Amino acid sequence: MDFDIARYIDHTNLRAYATKEDIIKLCEEAKKYGFYAVCVNPYRVKLAKEQLEGSDVKVATVIGFPLGATPTEVKVFEAKKALEDGAEELDMVLNIGALKDGNYEYVKNDIAEIVKVAHERGALVKVIIETCYLTDEEKEIACKLAMEAGADFVKTSTGFGSGGATIEDVKLMRKVVGDKLGVKASGGIRTYEQAKAMIEAGATRIGTSSGIKIVEEQE
Repeated sequence: MDFDIARYIDHTNLRAYATKEDIIKLCEEAKKYGFYAVCVNPYRVKLAKEQLEGSDVKVATVIGFPLGATPTEVKVFEAKKALEDGAEELDMVLNIGALKDGNYEYVKNDIAEIVKVAHERGALVKVIIETCYLTDEEKEIACKLAMEAGADFVKTSTGFGSGGATIEDVKLMRKVVGDKLGVKASGGIRTYEQAKAMIEAGATRIGTSSGIKIVEEQE
C-alpha cells in the first residue's frame, strides 16, 4: 500500500488546556509534515487560520463538542461563528441522546441545519456518531441519517468518550455509506500500523494527536 499517510491526517489538539503556543506549534507541524488539516477548538480557529495563511492545510473545528447535547440553534450559532473565523471543516457531534430516544427526525434536522450553513460557505461537515455509546444498529441508523442530512463524512469518535475508533466500526460505517461519504477514524490512533489498518478498513481521514509519530514511522 503505497500512499502518503500525512494527507489523511487531521492534526488535532482539542485539549481544554491547550495554550496559544500549543496551537501555533500544531500549525507549524501541520505545515512541516504536510497534514491535511488541523483540528482545534472553536476559540482557536482564528489563530489557526492566521498561522496557516498561504499554506494548503485546512482548518477544522468541532461543533456541539464533546457531548452533542446542545440544542440545534446553539450548534448553528457556533457553526456560523466558526465559519466566520475561518473554519473550512466542521466536526459536529450528533445528538446521541436523541438518537437513543428514537427521535430520528430531530437528529437528522440537527445535522441538516449545520450542513446548510457549512455548504453555503463551501465548508465540509463531519458527523461524529460516538460509536462507543451505540449499538451496531444505532451506528447504522446514525450513518444513514448523516447521509440523508447531506453530511460529507461520518466520524467514529470525539476522543473524549469511553472508547475510540475500531476496525469493526470503520468497516460497518463504510458499508453503510458506500462511496457517498468519507469516513473519519479518530480516538486512540497512535501508530502507523493502526492508521494504516483504519485506511484499509475504509477510512479516508484519520484524526489523531500522534500524527508526527505516525508519519515518522511510515518513513
